[in-house]
Amino acid sequence: MANRNYYEILGVSKSASDEEIKRAYRKLAMKYHPDRNPNKKEAEGRFKEINEAYAVLSDKEKRKQYDTFGAEGFRQRYTQEDIFRGFDFEEILSGLFGGRGRREFKFGGGRGGFDFGDFSGGPHGYQDMGRMPQGGEDILYELTISLEEAASGGEKRISYRKDGKVEEVSVKIPKGIPEGKKLRLAGKGMEGKRGGPPGDLYLQISIGEHPIFTREGDDLMVDKEVSFSEAVLGTSIEVSTLDGTKRIKVPPGTQSHTKMRLKGLGIPHLQREGRGDEYVQVIVKIPQRVSEKAKSLIQELAKEGV
Repeated sequence: MANRNYYEILGVSKSASDEEIKRAYRKLAMKYHPDRNPNKKEAEGRFKEINEAYAVLSDKEKRKQYDTFGAEGFRQRYTQEDIFRGFDFEEILSGLFGGRGRREFKFGGGRGGFDFGDFSGGPHGYQDMGRMPQGGEDILYELTISLEEAASGGEKRISYRKDGKVEEVSVKIPKGIPEGKKLRLAGKGMEGKRGGPPGDLYLQISIGEHPIFTREGDDLMVDKEVSFSEAVLGTSIEVSTLDGTKRIKVPPGTQSHTKMRLKGLGIPHLQREGRGDEYVQVIVKIPQRVSEKAKSLIQELAKEGV
């Protein structure tokens, strides 16, 4: 469903008027309603698609967003709850089945779900419109990945419980994904009722603590100790990067906590070119114990104002 075109589902052109869209929806809803097609999974699936397509195309703002961003972009911005929020069937159903009866519209029993009270009478003998589709619950799954996985991206296979059984699904991790980001797998949540759309599976990303690096946005921070003499006289040190190791120069007279920038060796930017930087913080290590000879030399240095 995620990649199907809503206009194609209703059999109308992109330039169709509101009235043309409504007429197409009514015709298809009559044809594929579950009460007319008992125990027919294909009809239930079509009825679900028809309702979702009309919920979007009958709303001016949602239709504008759909036309602007396309099917894939729209579904990244709208959850099932967003799609069906404000979708009012009362006038539509009265035209389909006759008589307004009693209506109850509510979100409940599932995010994006909808339910109705009973509509009495009607030319087709429908007595219980409480059998309208109801959306399934969304599922939230916390997925912990390593810093390296967050940087390089890739594919992971996860297992989760759905409707009392274990399901497996593969998920693509985009390069540069940050802590707390949610990935949406449309239709992988709990099953809907009476042909209603399934919920979605949301993967909330958690990045495990790294033994060397600390991440700040797309930049990486790493501490590196040098001795007092190395800081005074200058030296070269080997530092870890995501790409391996790199040797850098520490200039003479480097102060403790000086940060040295390694351009482009940080985390890849999410959904755009380039990478952040790596910052090496030089920590001058002061020895807690020194030999008598070292102590004497330091005292001499102290006399020189060092």
